[in-house]
Amino acid sequence: ALEIVDFTGLEKYLNTTTEKTYVVNFWATWCAPCIKELPYFEDLNKNYSNKNVEVILVSLDFPHVYETKLKPFIIENNIKSKVVVLNDMDSNSWIPKVDESWSGAIPATLIFNNKERGFFERTFTYTELENEIKQFLN
Repeated sequence: ALEIVDFTGLEKYLNTTTEKTYVVNFWATWCAPCIKELPYFEDLNKNYSNKNVEVILVSLDFPHVYETKLKPFIIENNIKSKVVVLNDMDSNSWIPKVDESWSGAIPATLIFNNKERGFFERTFTYTELENEIKQFLN
């Protein structure tokens, strides 16, 4: 089942007091660059789970496509990372709460642990993603 949240429900995934490092990727099925990089996040989740890293994929798909597009996409692509659906139309209020520099464009990725956070409004290759995560694991 999809976890569908408003921004208040999402906030628990945007902060941590533990040692774990989180990679939160904002994406949607209608965003071609997002779809292209999703396998890299999946690989990162698989390859770094033993290093206390967790990937969370935050879908910005519209509610009317959850059943017709989003769920089939997750199944067809065998997505193993946690998928959370953000259904909060008041994007002007929550976008700056994710990061003040964010224009709202996707893909966008937040990487953080209890010591530092980084925000990236861009696409990644797997190597670039791995290079970023390694800086958080030192």
